[in-house]
Amino acid sequence: MSRIDESRDFIPVRIAVLTVSDSRSLAEDRSGDVLAGRIEAAGHLLADRRILADERAEIAAQLREWSEDPQIDVVITTGGTGLTGRDVTVEAHRDVYEKEIEAFGTVFTHVSMAKIGTSAVQSRATGGVANGTYMFALPGSPGACKDAWDEILGFQLDYRHRPCNFVEIFPRLTEHQRRK
Repeated sequence: MSRIDESRDFIPVRIAVLTVSDSRSLAEDRSGDVLAGRIEAAGHLLADRRILADERAEIAAQLREWSEDPQIDVVITTGGTGLTGRDVTVEAHRDVYEKEIEAFGTVFTHVSMAKIGTSAVQSRATGGVANGTYMFALPGSPGACKDAWDEILGFQLDYRHRPCNFVEIFPRLTEHQRRK
């Protein structure tokens, strides 16, 4: 069973948040606010926060930029994970991923099913890794962002979480790039 091991020191993670929306401004970004608030309340660092329109190339470019920035460990996007023609965040993520974390979408669907029933099938939440940076694409609703943080990311981004977590394998994410 998962648990927090209080004998381990907390390690703050540097997290960037990108809201994908054709209509929101920073002042109206409730989902981004939810994520930023939870990131900081957990003791992590909000490394950057932006809003971009639903444009695949622009989203992918921002993800690449952040993945190459040594001051950013994790990128969380919100919005653009649905099924409409303008929902291209998942495709942009996959343009950048070196490896996809398939189980993230599965676990997110499981969490969502408990909250919204079969409507959970309409989300294409995803996770992956690029350049040693974790990336997660969440739906654009504040509730979905709360669920993803409170039930998955809050634990996996806490070094003290047992039996394992994303933070403890940071050093190994780029081991294939090291010279032998």
